[in-house]
Amino acid sequence: MASMTYHRPASVAEAAKLAAGDPDARVLAGGQSVLPSMKLGLLAPSAFIDLGGIAELQGIRIDGRNVVIGAMTTHATVAGTRDVQSKIPALARLAAGIGDPQVRNRGTIGGSLANSDPAADYPAAALGLGAIIGTSKRKISADDFFKGLFETALGAGELITSVSFPLPDKAGYVKFRQPASRFALVGVFVAQFGKAVRVAVTGAGACAFRAPALEEALARKFAPESCDGISVASRALNADIHGSADYRAHLIPVLARRAVQQALG
Repeated sequence: MASMTYHRPASVAEAAKLAAGDPDARVLAGGQSVLPSMKLGLLAPSAFIDLGGIAELQGIRIDGRNVVIGAMTTHATVAGTRDVQSKIPALARLAAGIGDPQVRNRGTIGGSLANSDPAADYPAAALGLGAIIGTSKRKISADDFFKGLFETALGAGELITSVSFPLPDKAGYVKFRQPASRFALVGVFVAQFGKAVRVAVTGAGACAFRAPALEEALARKFAPESCDGISVASRALNADIHGSADYRAHLIPVLARRAVQQALG
């Protein structure tokens, strides 16, 4: 293996400076995406910038009508924290269903969002809840964050620092998981805010996206049957050995129906 440099910055500012100064370096959050990519020969970073020593990136707090989660907070912590379980139970259940215990105890919410894997769970929660993603430079609406396959709005040297999730009236998340990886073949997050409804889909496209037809139907009546008869175009959806684009399109309203049932208890 080629030699590389290892950095363990003590602050966000230091980490951002290191990242901006070396475009071939890789930020190390939980390492659950970077390290497998290296094993497959897809990455050969010049350096690691380990965020594990930055205390300001850790923790969960309530800020008014928002749950704010530090970027280096693990999936296991999100799943097991009472504030998340009580305020946004769908988010806690989502985190509890990510990967296996090793992944949940090492992987982080910031790392997952920055990677924007097309089948990851957190992008659906961020988009479905209308989260605000705080970075070392600015705040980005989830609606503007996910740009394409492993592509986000983050600029060079820009690091996620926190994610602020507004508290919904009701929310649910259901995924049809690939049994080996436990990634979402398709996952649907549904959230109701007063008369408005947001429906976000992961696993079906190049990145997480919203489903306007389902949102409109559920805004009229927030009930499982409102998802019946809603069709989703398959032309831009993923197709692989696990499922065709048409199959994924079929799953979206089916899983949305189940997510609404979950949200209603």
